[in-house]
Amino acid sequence: MSDLTAEQAAQALRVSRATLYAYTSRGQIQSHPAPGRSRERLYSSEDIRRLLARQEARRDPDQAAARGLNWGSPVLASAITRIHNGRLYYRGKDAVELAATDTLEDAARLLWAAGPAERLFDPGLRSALVRPLPRDPIVRMQTILPAAGAADPAAYDLRPSAVRQTGARIVRLFASAIGRNRRASIHEVLQSVWAPGNAKAAEAIRTALVLCADHELNVSTFTARCAASGGASPYDVVSAGLAALKGRRHGGETERVWALFEEAGSAARATGTVSSRLRRGERVPGFGHPLYADGDPRGALLLTLAERSGNRVALRPIRALRKAGADLLHEFANLDFGLAAMTRAYEMPQRAPLVIFALGRTVGWIAHAIEQYSSGELIRPRARYTGQ
Repeated sequence: MSDLTAEQAAQALRVSRATLYAYTSRGQIQSHPAPGRSRERLYSSEDIRRLLARQEARRDPDQAAARGLNWGSPVLASAITRIHNGRLYYRGKDAVELAATDTLEDAARLLWAAGPAERLFDPGLRSALVRPLPRDPIVRMQTILPAAGAADPAAYDLRPSAVRQTGARIVRLFASAIGRNRRASIHEVLQSVWAPGNAKAAEAIRTALVLCADHELNVSTFTARCAASGGASPYDVVSAGLAALKGRRHGGETERVWALFEEAGSAARATGTVSSRLRRGERVPGFGHPLYADGDPRGALLLTLAERSGNRVALRPIRALRKAGADLLHEFANLDFGLAAMTRAYEMPQRAPLVIFALGRTVGWIAHAIEQYSSGELIRPRARYTGQ
């Protein structure tokens, strides 16, 4: 369904144009200029569908509770990220374009709405590290958060400016848990450990971190916002998000894609590997996304970066699996596929995709925490009782 004119939108909502304009001014319905018609605006059909669903929920609460936490619901107001017409935007700026030049620190300043004079990520920024650190980098990140939060006297200062500073400490803490160069940018820290001396790998990691920074209300971000709505500290908000991200149906999907690459092994076996999974009734990870009918732009960019590695041995099965997914599944490679492909092409460790995902998304969780703290609202969906 394409976006609607003012007349069509008002008819769909059964309201006057004045009410439609009120919805728009309150941010409930997004609008944009109609192509070639400068005086006319089009109204988001997706926002209109959501508004109609909320109106129906008020009329029939039991039915709303039955579907309340299905994919796409509930809907929360947010000014951070928009996914529209197959593109991803951070505060109105195209995320793929930002990823061409920005660092994760730049993305944080944008998503956290930091002021131009506000100092974040100062060189040498330190946070408490517990010892010894677990070998698994994700478990390491989970382990150090509680101790760092307990040692941070500003952990429960929930003013936006304070949370931005705490967020910078958390991001730097995670980077310090991977590598020890505290004066380098986040992507340089990771590259120094995973692909030392490889400038192309540093650029690939930088881009991937920015692409992972936020993606609206996914499972981990919704979890983080729920924690923030209860007044949890930024450390606990990130801990909640990280726990959800590890799940095999979210960030853990990158490991399933990695396993798919291992199973295929070579380009010659790619089609057979995908076909065998389909024959066994198994889902093939790394393909398709309900928000990107024409392909996930994040996955496409990461695959371009993988190609720049020049690693022919790694790229042959990646290309073949990508083609098999398109031919047999009729779906495009998504972010999970792109992260696994890019890190394999640059010969990074198996947990690198999930670490990049987690470190990048931490910036988004902090952005949503700031927004949720400021709203003063408690997120509390209802349940439809189905017991005796």
